[in-house]
Amino acid sequence: MIYIKTDAEIEKMKLAGKITAAVFDAVEPHIKPGISTAELDKIAYKTIVEAGAKPAFLGYGEPPFPGTACISLNDEVVHGIPSEKRILADGDIVSVDVGAVIDGFYGDACRTFTCGNVSDEAKDLIRTCEDSFWLAIREARIGNRIGDISATVQEFVESKGYGIVRELTGHGIGRHLHEDPDLLNYGRRGRGARLVKGMCLALEPMITQGSYDIKLLSDQWTISTRDGKLSAHYENSFAILEDGPYILTCPGFERPLAADFKQPKSYSDR
Repeated sequence: MIYIKTDAEIEKMKLAGKITAAVFDAVEPHIKPGISTAELDKIAYKTIVEAGAKPAFLGYGEPPFPGTACISLNDEVVHGIPSEKRILADGDIVSVDVGAVIDGFYGDACRTFTCGNVSDEAKDLIRTCEDSFWLAIREARIGNRIGDISATVQEFVESKGYGIVRELTGHGIGRHLHEDPDLLNYGRRGRGARLVKGMCLALEPMITQGSYDIKLLSDQWTISTRDGKLSAHYENSFAILEDGPYILTCPGFERPLAADFKQPKSYSDR
């Protein structure tokens, strides 16, 4: 069942989204060779708690997720567990997927960062992943359908020669971290639920250098590419409003999103 949010509820989600996004500003300066993913996770935890919120991922699922953020390196697609033993190296790409909950509402977002001297191929992967989100969000308007968003991601990513993970999807968001409907990163235009004012969703393209086949690692959380090639992940939560999508987790790019808006600078170019 799709839960349509009121204006008052969306205001609460704006705060959850703002706190979620603050994590990226906090961790980015520390993404350098030599730091552990556990140290990055501590920064994420401190940022969320000091803002008066709770980490959305900590203790989530079965087995309970042991960290504040999912921190995934290189060929890891999602759900990497923070560890003192995972030390960033020059050339790594690092996705940080994080959520915050405050006053009963959730925010959820992800960025893929570069660590040190990253290859041009890795930068292009990250840039394509981000670009696919910003192209697809143009379709997130009243009257369109879920499939219009999904198809836009697929068409762009595959035109660049990359794979799109099938088993993992975006989702609705609100009082729960994951709500209906699923928001696939592939699909057909004109299909799926029609977009209406008050729908809140998280779109999260997960793309790969090679095959889109994935595998679950022995820790029962981390998912990596089956062929060992790189993966990138980019996500924002957003609300459907009368004058277009409101990006809840990207300060400065919330609203309005006009047809000719200019997207944020890519993390691959910073």
